[in-house]
Amino acid sequence: MLRWVKRIALIIGGLIVAAVLAGVGYEQVMRWRAAQEFPAQGRLIDIGGRHMQIDCRGNGAPTVIFESGLDTMGSLSWSAVHDAVAATTRACAYSRAGIMWSEPRADKFEPDSEARDLHTLLLAAEEKPPFVMVGHSLGGPYIMNFTRLYPQEVAGLVFVDASHPHQVERMKQVVGKKMEAGKGLMQAASALSWTGIPRLVAAHTENSTFPARAKLTGDAYMSRSLGSALQEMESLDATFSAAGQLRQLGSRPVVVLTAMKPFPADMLKTVKMTPEQGRQVQAVWKELHDDEASWSHRTRHELVPDATHYIQFDRPDVVITAVREVVGDVRSGSVTSEAVVAKDP
Repeated sequence: MLRWVKRIALIIGGLIVAAVLAGVGYEQVMRWRAAQEFPAQGRLIDIGGRHMQIDCRGNGAPTVIFESGLDTMGSLSWSAVHDAVAATTRACAYSRAGIMWSEPRADKFEPDSEARDLHTLLLAAEEKPPFVMVGHSLGGPYIMNFTRLYPQEVAGLVFVDASHPHQVERMKQVVGKKMEAGKGLMQAASALSWTGIPRLVAAHTENSTFPARAKLTGDAYMSRSLGSALQEMESLDATFSAAGQLRQLGSRPVVVLTAMKPFPADMLKTVKMTPEQGRQVQAVWKELHDDEASWSHRTRHELVPDATHYIQFDRPDVVITAVREVVGDVRSGSVTSEAVVAKDP
């Protein structure tokens, strides 16, 4: 009897090893196919020992710089609005270090590293200021860090359902705990990225408002992007702290867009919130965006009732209008480049 138990254990162990090896082989083949079928959009620019991807289209000034949120889509996050904005001015979308086609950095993640990378990339790509910075989600703090470090180059900003430096503690007050539901999933996916499992899961996940080509391309590169995205997620507190050092944008034109579509029941269940807590979270989110709208003397705050967090996919027209509005204000010549760097009290 013991002999048969050992044999069965060996067979099961062998099957597990074979499955893992098959997964590893599948992942490597799919990464090779991704490079062949979905080459880098725009250009790969050497920024000093590693390459970053940037996709600039159109002509005119000011140049719009799109900054994606905390995901693995990089420049593809703006695929539904990029061409429309580029029809009226120069517009650049890029992928941060380790995301999509951009190579990862070797040194430790630092909040200001993202802004310095972008600045170096824009210089190497010969893209010239003034810039209108457009940030989605975590891209909001990133464009604030860029503005803090390079104030004379930023002429206007658009916040697309952007994160706020105080959102962690404010949300904790409502929910009663730190909202980190996505962190465990990201850690698990990153740890399993070499097995092919995250790739298979992504391929069978629907995102009805995402452009089909963008989703296919993003899925193809997702597994190689997970590690860098996880580094950004684990550094949220440091990023929010750095971005919070700048709260005054002077007379720069600013548009703040806030997604207000009610949270669906399945999402509330996933993050273990009641419907009432969901409504309270959205109310706090609006208050945080009201604060963002106070950072400039020339701000418009728009609530988007039929959009989820990815406003640029749900209502691309709203984002396009907001960007064109800020570009028009900059072109009017009435914008000063003043910036006051103020420490959070």
